[in-house]
Amino acid sequence: MSFDVPTDRRYLESHEWTTTEEPIRIGISAFAQDELGDVVFVELPEAGESITAGETFGVVESIKAVSDLYAPISGEVTAVNEALFDAPELVNEDPYGEGWMVEIDIDDESALEELLSADEYREQIE
Repeated sequence: MSFDVPTDRRYLESHEWTTTEEPIRIGISAFAQDELGDVVFVELPEAGESITAGETFGVVESIKAVSDLYAPISGEVTAVNEALFDAPELVNEDPYGEGWMVEIDIDDESALEELLSADEYREQIE
């Protein structure tokens, strides 16, 4: 099965993505949401909290599993996708669009270069 892997993002091996242009948004890949199944709950940090690359920043709960979310980059959360609290299925329906999770003010833009490119991520999931 082939999954959509937008080329305007960078990826973690654990299936989180981040945009590379402002606003910097973080979410999970189409592959990840497919593996999880129907998402029923999302726990996210509040605006103003800091997240650290490689550390957990939230949780996604599906009918199959509970999975930690790992921050691809470090920074301060500037916005949280509040729509997910009432409609967590947006993660399944539109993981790269309406299913985004947080926006952050990135600490170090060069850290984006350490993440997987779309091609590298596609190789990992195929």
